[in-house]
Amino acid sequence: MYSIKKKSKKKTKFKLSSLSTTQQIALSFLLAIIVGTILLMLPAATVTGEETSFLTALFTATTSVCITGLVVVDTFSHWTLFGQAVILFLIQVGGMGVVCISAVFLLLMRKGLSLKTRVLMMDALNLSSIKGVVGFCKRVIADIFIVEAVGALLTALVFVPRMGNANGIFAAVFHSVSAFCNAGIDVLGSDSLMAYSDNYGFLLVTMSLIVLGGLGFVVWFDVIEVIKNCFKSKEDKKRLRLSEHTRLVFALTCVFILSGAVLVFIAEKDNPETMKNMTMQGKIWNSIFQSVTFRTAGFMTVSQKGLRDVTAFTGLLYMFVGGSPMGTAGGVKTVTFFALILYGFSSLNHHQKPVIFNRAFSFETIHKAVAIIIISFLVTCVLSILLMLTNPEVALVDALYEVFSATATVGLSRNLTSSLNAAGKVIIIIAMYLGRIGPISLVMFFRSSKGKTDLLGYAEGKYYIG
Repeated sequence: MYSIKKKSKKKTKFKLSSLSTTQQIALSFLLAIIVGTILLMLPAATVTGEETSFLTALFTATTSVCITGLVVVDTFSHWTLFGQAVILFLIQVGGMGVVCISAVFLLLMRKGLSLKTRVLMMDALNLSSIKGVVGFCKRVIADIFIVEAVGALLTALVFVPRMGNANGIFAAVFHSVSAFCNAGIDVLGSDSLMAYSDNYGFLLVTMSLIVLGGLGFVVWFDVIEVIKNCFKSKEDKKRLRLSEHTRLVFALTCVFILSGAVLVFIAEKDNPETMKNMTMQGKIWNSIFQSVTFRTAGFMTVSQKGLRDVTAFTGLLYMFVGGSPMGTAGGVKTVTFFALILYGFSSLNHHQKPVIFNRAFSFETIHKAVAIIIISFLVTCVLSILLMLTNPEVALVDALYEVFSATATVGLSRNLTSSLNAAGKVIIIIAMYLGRIGPISLVMFFRSSKGKTDLLGYAEGKYYIG
């Protein structure tokens, strides 16, 4: 007699802890989008009292969590106060980061954070060490609320006289949060900030919020630390010089803003559809604002459809680069782009590593920069092609403007978003999501957490380039 033993099948259970930190971060944003979509589909969220279609709710939730700013329905006229409050909450969650907010919530509930949670926070904040990650997260959230509160107070001085106390205060809070998080969504109407193009104080406050959000939190803390040390006694002074990263970020931010403003001014100063009828002061202010908003803000004071093709095409580069690391801005980031450019020039001069401020970029940093830029560019190009295939009537510049704006989480559009068909809107939703988590994160998302080490060496081949 032979006994037949049945092989026991082991049931594999899905565990969140088995996912990599990259996968958990990506899923956390996806979960926030799903929750937002459900809330925005409620009849209470719309002015008409009718249920919003799934695709419209999904698009709005995605653009809010991914702090992009592209919309298919007017935020002011379509959504009720409840709907706008949901959008505001999603913008704040997207700007701060789902992981960071969740961690602080657990701390407020007096629940300790595990090592895995701390590692997850470290990756979400793009930090290089787990040391002090909880304190860093608390400080980030506290400083964000302070800056947004000051911005809301200054903006209320403009909105309250026009809208009344209740509406003006809500619009000011919404605008401040949206500007700092680089979301570019507003509750002012379909013309965005065009009615305020001659209010230079308001433009200055808005630009300041955008730039502060895009500088990065590490830069903030570095500046604050140096300022504090200036007021200490000579014995207690630790450091009175900004780090090389902070100096580079300030330099690149100034270069991109000023160069963009000059290019916009030259191209648009006599354009009847944008700035021709403005005073010289107005042209200068709005050129600066357009340069700032190109780099992930999404607000507009002039018609984006009216921009000349050369301005729109130039804007693609500024969108692609975006803001600086570890902030609320999107894009491949200024330092990433600069590292690759510097590496190119250093290679021509036969230098081993690119150097700036007497400090060298590590090859690990350079390799990461190359991967980010190549994958981001390829994803943007592929999505642009798909958008034009599914919407053949769309002009090339308009399609590129839309997709670059989505993947860089900018939010500017040449009046195209609402006219896209269902397939086109799905493509933009994908572009916004990838832009928020980063295309390179998508590659890592599907990569096995148990990486295999390649022990096999290969002979070098003769490849000719250049």
